[in-house]
Amino acid sequence: MAGRREVPVDPGAGPVQRFAFELRKLRAEAGGITYRALAQRAGYSVTTLSQAAAGEQLPTLPVALAYVGACGGDLAEWEARWKEAVEESAGDGSRDDDGTGDGSGEGSGGGSVAPYRGLARFETGDSALFFGREQLTADLVDLLRRRRFAAVFGPSGSGKSSLLRAGLIPVLRQTQDPDLRPAAIRILTPGERPARTHTPVLTPATSGDGSAGADTFVIVDQFEEAFTLCHGAAERARFIDLLLAARQPESRLRVLLAVRGDFYGHCAEHRDLADALRDANLLAGAMSPAELREAVVKPATAAGLTVERALTARLVKEVGDAPGGLPLLSHALLETWRRRRGKTLTMAGYEAAGCLDGAIAKTAEEVYGRFTGDQAAAARRVLLHLIAPGEGTPDTRRPVVRTELPGTVLEDTPQVLEALARARLLTLDGDTVELAHEALITAWPRLRGWIEKDRERLRVHRNLTEAAHAWRELNREKGALYRGSRLAAAQEHFGGAPREDLTDLEHAFLDASRGHEQKGRRRYRLVLTAVTAALCLALVAAGLAVGQWQSAVTAQHLAQSRQLSAQSSALLDSEPDLAALLAVHAYRTSPTREATAALYAAAALPLSERLVGGTKPVDAIALSPDGRTVAANSRDGKVRIWDLPGGRLRHTFVVGFDSGEIAAFSPDGRTLAVTAVRADDVVVALLDPVAGRELRTFTIRDGAVRGMAFSPDGRTVAASSVSAVRVWDVATGRKRHSFTRLVDPRAVAFGPDGRTVVTVNNGRVRVWDLATGRTRSANDDQIEGEAVGFSPDGRTYAAVRADGSVQLRETATGIVRRTIRDSASELDGVAFAPDGRTLAIPGRGDTVRLWDTASGTERATVTAGHRGRGAMKVALSADGRTLVTGSNRGPRHPHPPTNY
Repeated sequence: MAGRREVPVDPGAGPVQRFAFELRKLRAEAGGITYRALAQRAGYSVTTLSQAAAGEQLPTLPVALAYVGACGGDLAEWEARWKEAVEESAGDGSRDDDGTGDGSGEGSGGGSVAPYRGLARFETGDSALFFGREQLTADLVDLLRRRRFAAVFGPSGSGKSSLLRAGLIPVLRQTQDPDLRPAAIRILTPGERPARTHTPVLTPATSGDGSAGADTFVIVDQFEEAFTLCHGAAERARFIDLLLAARQPESRLRVLLAVRGDFYGHCAEHRDLADALRDANLLAGAMSPAELREAVVKPATAAGLTVERALTARLVKEVGDAPGGLPLLSHALLETWRRRRGKTLTMAGYEAAGCLDGAIAKTAEEVYGRFTGDQAAAARRVLLHLIAPGEGTPDTRRPVVRTELPGTVLEDTPQVLEALARARLLTLDGDTVELAHEALITAWPRLRGWIEKDRERLRVHRNLTEAAHAWRELNREKGALYRGSRLAAAQEHFGGAPREDLTDLEHAFLDASRGHEQKGRRRYRLVLTAVTAALCLALVAAGLAVGQWQSAVTAQHLAQSRQLSAQSSALLDSEPDLAALLAVHAYRTSPTREATAALYAAAALPLSERLVGGTKPVDAIALSPDGRTVAANSRDGKVRIWDLPGGRLRHTFVVGFDSGEIAAFSPDGRTLAVTAVRADDVVVALLDPVAGRELRTFTIRDGAVRGMAFSPDGRTVAASSVSAVRVWDVATGRKRHSFTRLVDPRAVAFGPDGRTVVTVNNGRVRVWDLATGRTRSANDDQIEGEAVGFSPDGRTYAAVRADGSVQLRETATGIVRRTIRDSASELDGVAFAPDGRTLAIPGRGDTVRLWDTASGTERATVTAGHRGRGAMKVALSADGRTLVTGSNRGPRHPHPPTNY
């Protein structure tokens, strides 16, 4: 056979071997015709014809006569020889079909022609032994009668390949239906480059009987290879489009796909393919018990054998419980046939073969166990090379050209191939080698273990093989070589691998990629050296230029600082606020002696307004939205209301014997909510700052109030305490909701639409729906520090971290919008302006910094005038021009709010 040397066969070993020897002699006398040419003449595959002369089993009579006819032999004479060989082999007492016998005394009689195919699929010449799929074959014929493009789906092991060859094709060849009579039948598998390889096959043939218009039937077996072996999306799409052309009657083609069931979704990804198969597909399901019984018994009957009833019943039950178990059944029956007793397949022989689940593994282990150490290593290399590791799908087999197998030049590899092929674990079809069935992958634990151990290496190897072939097809262009991460991965797995692990082409590709990468690195180093030298020269020149520029900038800053200092001094009496800002700006521009003097002069200015009342420290302050009213909640249990800018004391409320730390105005400024201590309870008091009367109070029985906020329409007020957030109706005093999902919430706010309430503590945010009382969202992104306040629209909250920096976070997501690098002195003193555009942060050194929340830039720094006595409370007016501060730790002399 072209491409490989046939294993010698001894004609004296038995009738089967003698018949094979005579077939080989006939082919030699016919001029040594190649098996490929022989297949074209005989109408059978290369594999079928080569196995007929292999001496392993007696071929069927149709195959033998086709072989003889293609070689020009006498058909009548050879039919007589074949019958003589059958009669002699029936009584030779051999245990199996290769005449190797074990001396056990089993197997007397019964013939040498195996009625079962094992892991090998049924071929068209095996139709006389193909049983159990008659109804499915008829359904398939009917589908092809109705549809020009169709598919049969089924799980691995459901017998799709055998159905097509031994079931469908013989029926099509014998049909009398003029609509189904084929001009030709072509069967193919996609492979790695299906469009490029099979375009000639998708051309209609001329009808064999000379009639016009007969269709050519194209059967695509293992269509899933278009997804597992073909990695080019364009190549795959082109192949599918070529097949879909069969939908048009003028194409004179009919196409049938055989697809593994787990690739149904892959077919749906191609829009036109999905449309074509919507009502044109057939499912090859499990066999019924009656069909399984036929598949077990009838092949034996055709060979003059019987099967024990108990064995038949056991096989039907076990295969019925094993999805995709037909290859297991066929192999177990073949091994049982080899262990038959006389003309009977026995339960003892079945169990000796390893039963349904163990027969394949037993056969494979027996063959593997006879290998030498070098042969075992070669077997592992060969078998792994025949595997396509799945990515989200089961592993599949891949056909490989014999010359592309690693180690083909070594003596061990051909011996391993022949041994595995004799055991029907591999099929040798001309120059192509592949696993006999994918069931071997799952049924042989040793092979499965190899695959799992080397799965990543297999993926890298498959990619390397594909890249090497593409490189060769592109005339070894440098652009097709590996580089970067792909080269690194290939180097990691195959850089120090034995020579026989890769083919010559793969070695050449990897060596070329490595050399090209090294040349690139050398070029890179040369370029980098030149660029570095040029950069050094440029840096020297730039250094000189920068030095001159810095001198010019320093002189400019000095002049600007002195000018600002002079302007600050001129405005001290008329515009003290502006004078202070100019002094700060001058000092920051350049700390000249003039700027320092201006800064001290501005710091000595009296405050714009000092509002004094009471004898206790202030714990909370609030500024009305219009900036004309300020409220202070003091520790003497009194709340004082002042008018701005005059500073007139408008009202004094007695709300308890001690104050709380919270005060807030409603959006319209007509209601003031404050906290206080009465008896043993903490209360929230609603005050009318205009009329000077108390409206109503709400009792908080679980500790201090942490935060308080009015809804945007001012109709409800929410307060957070240690264990709950409560929402009251301002008009009626009725409590609407109580939320308890967040422990010790520090701040509370309403959503912009007033339909949600938001709380936060240490970055843990909860959003509740006021209508249903359910949690809308939760964010547990804990941060280091305390959350201290919400923006007026509730969409942002400010969190002071332990290092004094302030984070502005989105309420809904917790994403940090901006980080302000300040040195906040307290964890609960920051305040937003009513428009949310300005944030006041009290810091160390008796100062308050005002920050732009949009850009994160500092707007101004104000000295509060408390001389550092305790933490400050701050509030900002709507226009951002009025800042109110209060100190809550004066030792004896209180410092109530101050207006700037």
